[in-house]
Amino acid sequence: MGFWNMLEVASMPILEVLIVSLIGAFLASHYSNLLPLHMLSSLNKLVFVVFSPCYIFASLVQTITLEDLISWWFMPLNILLTFVIGGILGWIVVKITRPKPHLEGLIIATCSAGNLGNLVIIIVPAICNETGTPFGDTNKCRSAALSYASFSMAELEHISSLSSGSRVGQILHMIREELLAPPTIAVFVGLLFGATKWLKNLIIGPNAPLRVIQGSAQLLGDGTQPCITLLLGGNLIHGNKTSIKAKVLIGVICSRYILLPGIGILIVKGANQLGLLPSDPLFLYLLMLQFTLPPAMNISTMTQLFNVAQEECSLLFLWTYLLAAPALTIWSTIYISILSHH
Repeated sequence: MGFWNMLEVASMPILEVLIVSLIGAFLASHYSNLLPLHMLSSLNKLVFVVFSPCYIFASLVQTITLEDLISWWFMPLNILLTFVIGGILGWIVVKITRPKPHLEGLIIATCSAGNLGNLVIIIVPAICNETGTPFGDTNKCRSAALSYASFSMAELEHISSLSSGSRVGQILHMIREELLAPPTIAVFVGLLFGATKWLKNLIIGPNAPLRVIQGSAQLLGDGTQPCITLLLGGNLIHGNKTSIKAKVLIGVICSRYILLPGIGILIVKGANQLGLLPSDPLFLYLLMLQFTLPPAMNISTMTQLFNVAQEECSLLFLWTYLLAAPALTIWSTIYISILSHH
């Protein structure tokens, strides 16, 4: 598989996200005004409370088994490493750039917390639709991709509570209690039903007595990907109302899109050589991808909750997400190249 073919395969899912995000940005702009701020807020809550939990539950219960949970043990460790290493890089950026004190926490959070939810459930299943990947049959790939992406989202809920520091711990605890309750419930229920065979048989299968529950959850969950992508563009359109030091932007971008992915390749390849990972190339791709994502959208929610650095956060997000498309495309091409020779 040549470089340009790999580049095309890797870029298609990213371009899809970019196109739909641009539509969301246009709908939220003053030219259209179909998604004003109060509408974005309401749609955000709807996605959080209804669509995302249904998507997580439907994906987990259909594709996860007890054996999967055991064999995927490295994924939560990998996510924790992205937080820790990203946090260290963010701390270095703060020490070098010396921003205003109220921006220090934002910079560290932006470098450490990646978008393990929204983008993963879009990119990973979408890349299975491309021909010429090392991920095998499209249907099997997509089924596995949904499992991996859902499990990645599930682990995000738990890892986010592991930060230390009394004030940070209180903030994360409040956010977890107030905002993350529906996805957390969906994670636990989905894992319970997926890993317990007799519970799974109640709702999965053509003759399952409660199959209507899975069908309803899947129907609602199908709205997750288009809505969160439109929201992504709509939220970012409000990031042009302030200014931030260029060296801060450069530091965050270099940390997220150059240093962290390079470190991620070394970690995943090292773990694979030690025999710690399953042989599925798609699993390895997801582990590498987790080091390459733009900042988590929950950071924006935090700044809104505590009314701190909201405009600076929007500007950081605007630039990091604009650069996410070329960065993810280039790194995905590198990952696919590595896995093709795996």
